[in-house]
Amino acid sequence: MGKIADRLKKLNIELPQAAAPVANYVGWVHTGNLIFTAGQIPLREGKPVCTGKAGADVSIEEAEEAARLCAINAIAQAAAALDGDLDRIVRVVKLTGFVNANNDFTQHPRVVNGASNLMVEVFGEAGRHARSAVGSSSLPLDVTVEVEAVFEVS
Repeated sequence: MGKIADRLKKLNIELPQAAAPVANYVGWVHTGNLIFTAGQIPLREGKPVCTGKAGADVSIEEAEEAARLCAINAIAQAAAALDGDLDRIVRVVKLTGFVNANNDFTQHPRVVNGASNLMVEVFGEAGRHARSAVGSSSLPLDVTVEVEAVFEVS
């Protein structure tokens, strides 16, 4: 078992199988020393677990947890790209988080912290990354948050 697998186990995180694409795209692209994931939504066992608008239908804390699940799903995509060898991840380069919210919502960074904090918990200093937290009037399947990731690999 590798260092990252050990850390996931200590955090009581079991990576799901990477979600299959539902349209004309792929779940990840590995080019050069980078892996780009498609946007990951808060799916558990193939079903969305957090839907509605952050701050209105969904509490900020629930939205943060949904962003954490999106990040777990992004790591699962990276694991698929690396045949399970997450120790090849050198750095989390960037996360982009999209938050389904009303026009007056301003806590996008707090919601996306759920994903950012997880990356640091899992990858340590290599998990610190650049980030965008963007508001959206809607997301697929009415999910509350979607996160995409870029990983540098060896």
